[in-house]
Order: sequence, then structure tokens, then C-alpha cells
Amino acid sequence: MALVAAGVSPALAQDADDEGQAPEAASGVTGDGAVIIVTAQKREESIQEVPIAVTAISGEGLDDYKIETGAELLRAVPNVNFSKSNFSMYNFSIRGVGTKAISAASDPAVAVSFNNTALARNRLFESEFFDMARIEVLRGPQGTLYGRNATAGVVNLIPALPTDELEGSVKAEVGSYSTRRLNGMLNVPLGDTFGVRVAGQWTKRDGFDYNTFTQSRVNGRDLWSTRAIAEWEPSDRFRANVIWQHFEEDDNRSRTGKQLCHTDPGPEMVGDIAITDPKMRGRMSQGCLPGSLYDDGAYGVPNGYSLAYILLASELTPVAYEPLPGGGRGPAIPLLLQGDPYAGVTQSRNLREISTSYDPKFRAKNDVVQLNLEFEPAEGLTLVSQTAYARDRYYSTQDYSRFVTNPIFNDSTQPSVDFSGTPIDPAVNPGPSPDGIYCDPQLGCSDRMMSADLSRSRNRQWSQEIRLQSDFSGPVNFNLGVNYLDFKSQDDYYVFNNTFTFLAEWFYNRGDPCELGYEGDECVYVDPNPIGSLNDQGHNYFLSQNGVRTKSWAAFGELYWNIADDLKLTLGLRYTRDKKVSDQIPSQLLLGGGTEIDFPGGITGGSVNSGYPALPDIEQKWGEFTGRAVLDWQPVIDFTDDTLIYASFARGYKGGGTNPPRVDFNPDVVQYQPLPQTFRPEFLNAFEIGMKNTFADGRLMLNATAFYYDYDDYQISQIVDRIAYNENFDATTWGLEFEAAWRPSRNFRLDANFGYLKTKLADGSQSIDVMNRTQGNEDWMLLRPWLQVPSNCVAPKAFVERVLSGPAMFHYLALAALCPGSNRAGTFVPGGVGLVPFWAFYGFTYDPAAPYNPDTVGLNIDQGGSGAPNGGRGFYADLSGNELPNAPRWTMNLGAQYTFFLEDDDWELTFRGDYYRQAKSYARIYNTEYDRLKAWDNLNLAVTLERPESQLAFQLYVKNVFNDAPITDFFTNSDDTGLTSNVFTLDPRIIGFSVTKGF
Repeated sequence: MALVAAGVSPALAQDADDEGQAPEAASGVTGDGAVIIVTAQKREESIQEVPIAVTAISGEGLDDYKIETGAELLRAVPNVNFSKSNFSMYNFSIRGVGTKAISAASDPAVAVSFNNTALARNRLFESEFFDMARIEVLRGPQGTLYGRNATAGVVNLIPALPTDELEGSVKAEVGSYSTRRLNGMLNVPLGDTFGVRVAGQWTKRDGFDYNTFTQSRVNGRDLWSTRAIAEWEPSDRFRANVIWQHFEEDDNRSRTGKQLCHTDPGPEMVGDIAITDPKMRGRMSQGCLPGSLYDDGAYGVPNGYSLAYILLASELTPVAYEPLPGGGRGPAIPLLLQGDPYAGVTQSRNLREISTSYDPKFRAKNDVVQLNLEFEPAEGLTLVSQTAYARDRYYSTQDYSRFVTNPIFNDSTQPSVDFSGTPIDPAVNPGPSPDGIYCDPQLGCSDRMMSADLSRSRNRQWSQEIRLQSDFSGPVNFNLGVNYLDFKSQDDYYVFNNTFTFLAEWFYNRGDPCELGYEGDECVYVDPNPIGSLNDQGHNYFLSQNGVRTKSWAAFGELYWNIADDLKLTLGLRYTRDKKVSDQIPSQLLLGGGTEIDFPGGITGGSVNSGYPALPDIEQKWGEFTGRAVLDWQPVIDFTDDTLIYASFARGYKGGGTNPPRVDFNPDVVQYQPLPQTFRPEFLNAFEIGMKNTFADGRLMLNATAFYYDYDDYQISQIVDRIAYNENFDATTWGLEFEAAWRPSRNFRLDANFGYLKTKLADGSQSIDVMNRTQGNEDWMLLRPWLQVPSNCVAPKAFVERVLSGPAMFHYLALAALCPGSNRAGTFVPGGVGLVPFWAFYGFTYDPAAPYNPDTVGLNIDQGGSGAPNGGRGFYADLSGNELPNAPRWTMNLGAQYTFFLEDDDWELTFRGDYYRQAKSYARIYNTEYDRLKAWDNLNLAVTLERPESQLAFQLYVKNVFNDAPITDFFTNSDDTGLTSNVFTLDPRIIGFSVTKGF
């Protein structure tokens, strides 16, 4: 059977003679020296004849490199980076371009394809490779043939297909952390025209991380995959196959690693006023300060007094009073114990050691079914059809705060009296936390603050592509096609905290039940169900619900014109029409309404007591042309065997989307600073020149590429107002790439790659940095708003000083009222909505929503007093010239192996080492010291003893020899939880041993 563009057939390589064996996989050959045939242009071609920067890694090459998951592909491909990101996302970036937009409505920038079918959602990070023919990584925009989400490039996973031989293999492996791994395949030809190939993989191991609080290992693996392929070729003109692949995981995998924090104690002075009360300082603290994640100070904890829910529960919610010796009532007994809940809490400096009260749970399930049909209606013409269905389910819950607090709940059964001085009988009224234990319906019973999140995703996609390809003997050929995609997803993200429920029940509801659907008074409904069976109506947790439906169709074509025997012109054009419909369901954390009363939401600022009323859907449409033009030349040069020189221009496109809706405030109660509901599509103009060479009868291969990118509206997210808020930025990028492989003898092999990258945000780029909202402006300072308002704000320092010198009884509320969205408690705007006229108590007026004027800061409204910059959100940071995130200046990999041929070549003993290093980079676009990611490296070693005739191999390997734990990326959490940083690290050192037997 011959290899065809649909990937229906098994042939993978062209033979090479023993004397001229070519080098190894990353440069596009197999381990036995055969040149890989790729389908980078959706037709079969030698990798050295494709005018695209493409790296192909054979199945044997994956094993040589010890590349087991998509996260490890960066070690084999120049200018590639990979990291996990927030929620259920990951960021695979090529040449500095990746998926930094983590909204449910955003699309990936790198198209991950399974056998040439792009998968909008996939398990590239979680699943392990098995029985692969090869993996192709195409660098640069590939939108003409691969579609709308290939602005950065393509990762194409090509499974091994049935052959005409009865064969099979089994591999068993054990290793560190009680690793047990098993995979195998069986290929069975059933007659001359039909064949079946089945393969599977299973991995189980203990966790890489240790939880010192629960004294258990977490971040383990228990996953398996299987694949079945049936292929039929009844004639030379028709062939078909159907592929089914299933992945499943159920374990305690962690989505993120340790949580770091430079504790922000809050200011000691505001003007001439000393701030000695740590609780008051907490109202001016953001929880965590920006600082290097590599300093010892990064292993701190948030300022607990900066958390509004802690302050409210501990200071403003009395339920009983201390009895006096002679009768009557004494001081109020607060619901929570006094003091910072994190006081005295310290973190281990070991990034693989955590201390959390809630161990993670992780489940994922993924199915892909693909039908490939290929028909040759006439000589030189091939009609290809690819139909695919994919379904993905994802469930991950873990500790949200990542820190264990001190005990916080007061004993509600201690001797106490009510307001009248009457003793309270604990048998009749045990209160909220008997013996200092509070029971939350979702998180269970605990004496400490518990917080967990849940990321849940359900999606499915249908896709259909039809192509007509020519392979005429003349100078002109073509590839024409149409493509349709229907993708539907539902992404839900929850944050649970037992103090949220505690406040709902005992502060807002005053201990009385708030029934589902009740609107006769303002209260906060508490979902009584455990995490596994939520009714999704509760206001005692944060819930962001994001449903997105994407429909896309495209028509495309490429023309290939051999102008001369050694000169070819490729012209490609694609028109894509996208339609995206996004649900808009605002969050409801600790909001009540009471729609049947005169003033709903007067206490909390909400609209309803329970449920999640939806806003109208947002429908977006785009129609865009993309394409490419390539001129490639194959000159005859005396000192090379083969040379390809090419120059190309390509245009890429990725659709825009919607920002998730924010808090469902009642606009009659709270006036809230609006944010854009949508973000724009991305566009990329890419210019590239490249050269591919083979020397010395194929023993040496050397490829080089130079590129320049002009990027419009690159999409980047950060957590703002509890949502993944997406912004657009223009940027330019240029770089160089080199790939080399040398095999001077049958014993020795050397391969290397190097990538250089220089990225730059456009002049005038700006964004508000949540870690530094004042940008050093001494006339403004940060404040923490009231409980329901999710983000910090900036306020004039002069007004903060006047509040602190005024009536003490309103300090907390008045400071909060200087922030937009906090006016339900009071206002500094005469005649404005608010329970307390703070302007009358403190003698000044201020409207944060008024236009910002630096010349009138500190003046009253009637004097033209300035509002807050950007409605109180803070000052823009100038990003001109900053580097793109996760774009290290250079990456390199050097691999070498030497084989001893023993017992008259009956046995082969191979020693191999691979060293990878990437330069420093930044995790965010602000490029501050806080954002800096240090350079890191990785060394892997392996020894393999193999008897080819028996298809028997033994391998001993060490991955991450130095046992380093570099921080590969991080993300910043929301303002109202302290701006902590969740980091991602490399896997620890793993020593393993495997046995492989084939037949």
C-alpha cells in the first residue's frame, strides 16, 4: 500500500543504504536512517522537500528522546515552549505565539491535529503517546490547509496504521514514584484487502508532590488509552479506514503546583497618620506584593486581613455575648477567632511540597472517531474525505487557597447569653460551629478555612473536510477543499469556601433558611448538595458558566506550479466564515435580591436570592481571507547532496470571542465600571526564508530558517473581576532556527537544534497590571473594596487620609466607598445611591467614575474634582517594547548516542544523552521582576540493550538527571483572594527500566 494524503496507508519512509544512513528523527528521519515522508502540505512528500519549517519525530525518535507527552515536545523542536495554564487550558507556543487567552470563548493558536483533523479541545497535556507513526510540528501560520486556529503552527499526531504483516509488541516499564507503565500493539491483516491494528497504553504512579497537612502524595497518575483502526483497500483506486481512540484518567493529578506570595502587610503610614491596627492595614493591602518568585520572601502567605470575607465574619457578625459574672451580657462573641488566620503559617521552600487541607481529584475522558475515504476518479486525481467526531469530558477539583490556615471558627457552644442577657442553651441552639467546627455542604466539616475550586468542561465537535488533489506529470498541480466545523462546549468554574457559606447562613440569612426560589425578602441561597451533585443554583459559591457554540466553514485551495525543473511556486488562498455564540450568565457570589420587595439587593447589591439569570447571548461573526505564497528552489550545488531554498509569505487568522460576564449587580444599587464584552480576532503576517541541506551521502543534514512576524491583536488574558479578561496587543517577532543531524558512522549519531527569538510589543501598548495598580504614583493608593466587589481599586491618598482622621465607626465602609461598585454601603456623591452619606460625615465629595484629571485630584466634585484613573481600576502600565510572555530569547537541544555492536552484531548496546536549555523569559506582558522566569535546563540519559533479530530490548533511563524544579510558568489569582501566584514546575527526576518484546 502506498502512503496517501488522508493518512490511510502505513508506508512511512524511503529506504536508505547502509553506508549512507541519514541521521535521526528530529531532523526528519527514522532511527534506521530512512527519510520520513510527511503530510505537512496534506500530500506525501519527503520532509527535506517541503518548503515549510517542519520537524518530524518518528515513533522510534519519541522513545529515543523519552518524549512521552505533548509537554515534552519542546525538547525536540526549536523555538517551542509549553506550559500548563489556568483552568483546563495549556499553552503550546511556537515562535512566541501561543494560547495566552484562557477564556472559554477563545481558540488555540496552535492547531493540534489528530491524523490531519484539528481538535478544538484535546488531551495533549494529559495523555501519553503510544504506537505513533510520527509527530509533525509545523512552525509558522498554516491557515491555508489547516484552518482558522493555526496562526502559530500545527502539531499533527499521526498514529501508526495497519500494515500487511502480522506483528505486535509489548512494553512493560517500572520506575520512580512506583511508576508502572504498559503499552502494546497488535497488527492483524485479514486477507489481502483488510487489516486491523489495535494498541493501548496504561500508566499508574504515585504523586510527584507531598502534602504535609494530609500526609499524602498527590499529583499522581492513573490513566489509560486505547486505539483501534480498521482499514480496507478493495482496489488500487479506493481505500478507507476508521479510527477510534479513547483516553481516560481518574487520579489525584494537580492542575497547578505550589502557590507563592510575597506578603503585603499594608502601609504603616498614610500621609501623617500612623496605621497601627493590622486590620485597617489589611484594608489597604492587596494580599501579596509583586516580587521575584525566586526570593525566600515568595514563600510567604497572603495578608489574611486583606480578605474581605474574613474581616466581615470576624468583626461584624456577633451571634452571642459573653455572660457577665453578675448577669447580663458582656462583649460580643465574634463568629471567627480573632487574628490573622495565616499568622505564623510558613511554607516549605520545596516546590514539590505543599500544605493543603483538600487533596485534588482529577477525571478526564476523551474519544475521537475518524472516518477516512479516498477515491481516485481518474489518473492523477484523488478525492479525499475526512469525517471526525470528538467528545471530551474534564473534571478537576483541588485546594484553591493552597495554604492551610490556623483554626478560625469560634466555639458556638461556649457559655454565652443573647442580647437580653438570657443564657443560651447549647443543646437547643448549638450555633454555627459547635466545638469550633463548621460544616459546609460542599467542603465538609473543619475548624479551619477551607477553599477548593472545580474546573469542569464538556464539549463535542463534528468536522468534515473534502479535498480534491492532483498529481499530474505536468508542471501544474492543485489541492482544493472545503471544511466544516461544529464545536459546542460548556465550561464551568467554581470556587468554594466555607467562610462564604458561613456568611450566607449566619450573617446575611441570620441563621434562618433561604429556600430555593424564595424572593419575599433579601437572603442568600445556600446549595445543600455536595460537590458531586450540585444544583448550580447556590449563591454561597462562585460559579462562572460559559457555553459556547462555534460553527465554521471554509473553502481553500493551493496551486503548485513548477516554473522550471528546480523552481516551484506555491499559491494558497482560504476563506473562513466563523460564527460564535456565547452564553452570558453572570456570577452570584454572596448576592441576594428579593424581587418581591420594594428595594431588591439593598444589602448585598444583587438581583435575586437564588439561581443564575442569563443575559442575552452574544453572537459574533467573522469572514476572513488567509493564504500563502511560496517560491522554492532546488539548485545543484557541488558540496551538497540536495538543497532546498525557499521564501514565503503567509497570513494567519484566529477568531475573537467574548469575555465572561461579571457579577450580577443590581444597577439600581451598584454602579459598576463596565469592561469590554468581547475581544478582537488575531491576524499574523509572516515572512520566512529557509534552507534545507543534506551532505555526505545523507550522513549530515542541516536546516536553517529566518522569519519575521507582524502580529495584530494578539490575545492575552489575566484574572480581572473574577473572570478571564482578554485584551488585544500588537507585536513584532523575528528569529532564527537551526536543525542539524550528523551520523558519521553506524555507531555514532549527533543531533541538535537551536532557536533564537526576539519579540516586541508595539509602541503605545498598555494594560493595567493588577499587581501594581498605582504604577508608583504617590498621590494614589490601593484599597480593598467591600465583599461583593471582586477587584481592588485605587483612590486619592488625600481622601484616604481624611477618612482615617474622621469618624472611626465608619472607617471600613467609608474606605470601601472610595472604590467603584462599593457604594451600596454609602457614598461620597451627594444624592447618590448609598445607605450612608459619607460626604456629610467626612466633609468632602468624590466620584471615582468621573473623568480623571491629574490637576484636580483631591478637589471636591463641585470644584471639578478628578475621578479615578480608568474608573478606579488603576493606571495603565506602558508596555512598549516589552517581550511577549513565554517567549525565551533562545532554546537549544543537543543529543548524542553511541552504539556498540556485540556478538557479531547480534546485540546492540546504545548509550544516549539529551541536554535541553531555554533562556529566561517572562510569564506576563508587564516584564517586571515578578514576571521573570529564570533560564532552566534538563538532562536525560538512557542505556539500551537490544537484540534486533528477536525484537527484544531492555532500557534503563534517567529523566531530569539534576532533579531540578524550575518554574516554567505561573498565573496570578484574583484580587479578592489575595493575588497569589500558582506556579508550574518540571517533573522531578525519574529513573525507569523497561522491557520491550516484539514479534
